[in-house]
Amino acid sequence: MKYYLIAGERSGDFHAASLMSELQQQDPQAEFRFWGGDQMQAVGGTQVRHYQEMAIMGFWEAATSLLKFRGYLKQVQQDLLQYKPDVLILVDYAGFNLRVAKFAKAQGIKVFYYISPKIWAWNQSRVHTVKKLVDKMFVILPFEKEFYQRFGYDVDYIGNPIADSVAEHQASPDFYQRNHLDPKRPIIAVLPGSRKQEIEEMLYEMTAIIPPFLDYQFIVAGVDNLDPNYYAHFERNNVRIIFDQTYDLLAHAKAALVTSGTATLETALFDVPQVVCYRTSAVSYAIGKAVIKVPYISLVNLIADKEVVKELIQGDFNSRNLVTELKKVTADEAFIAQQKAGYAEIREKLGQQNSAEKAAKLMVGYLKK
Repeated sequence: MKYYLIAGERSGDFHAASLMSELQQQDPQAEFRFWGGDQMQAVGGTQVRHYQEMAIMGFWEAATSLLKFRGYLKQVQQDLLQYKPDVLILVDYAGFNLRVAKFAKAQGIKVFYYISPKIWAWNQSRVHTVKKLVDKMFVILPFEKEFYQRFGYDVDYIGNPIADSVAEHQASPDFYQRNHLDPKRPIIAVLPGSRKQEIEEMLYEMTAIIPPFLDYQFIVAGVDNLDPNYYAHFERNNVRIIFDQTYDLLAHAKAALVTSGTATLETALFDVPQVVCYRTSAVSYAIGKAVIKVPYISLVNLIADKEVVKELIQGDFNSRNLVTELKKVTADEAFIAQQKAGYAEIREKLGQQNSAEKAAKLMVGYLKK
């Protein structure tokens, strides 16, 4: 069968690549055409565009890029008509993907959605659009199935691929030596995100609090989709940059500063105490505050349905608060124990279900019906 996939950011590229590998196991004749990244490309198929061209952070930034997105939408519409896939598989990235879903549905193309857009967080009325446009929805957060059920829409919970990948990870025994790190000082992992725009908002503040933590080494998780030279001006005595070793970094970290997103859940599943940070433009924040319907921004707190990790958002994200909270997750044993107890609850809720394999089996089964 012919599969057309669209992933608009780094995490989507990772999840889509895993799904593609499992689809190949379930359907040896699988052909792929996709908008995605290097990990999808490694699986095989034809890449139309790289997600780096599409990565936008914030409401205002997305609005000002509208003309560019219209061009992308026209391109994908023409490409779908020419390729004639058996199914369109959309991965998160709601603003663009729901528009593609509308076009595909009108053309009689079957639409699957892998990893639900976060419509439960804001503009929940879009669930009616999803019901109308998406033939099958595959969700990775337990509360998402309950959310959709409230609107009479039955979706498949396939487990969480992040929980699977963390459980499968084998920590490198030579991590310190390979990266020329000081084996005597514990690590504070700094995860500033994967998009240049968010890194610029976060990393200066995250690495400006070194003096009270000279007994630690700050290790920044760099990503290879950005020019290594971009990170160079952040590196100094107590700050090192390492690239594409996030799981090994977390496996060896004492604590972490994490930009809100998938990385907060990864950090929790590695049982690393963390402080969640987030800042965007003033306009985007004002819009987001007006429309977001959930009490937390981190996946950790959303899954737990309570505050497990401290969230420093916008004005609260400053050096003074960072120092206060980082001291708690490095030195306050009672606080650390409480946070780790919350992590244990999250692991129990997520379970381990080999999510990509489960999704692929369901998808091929639905297509063959």
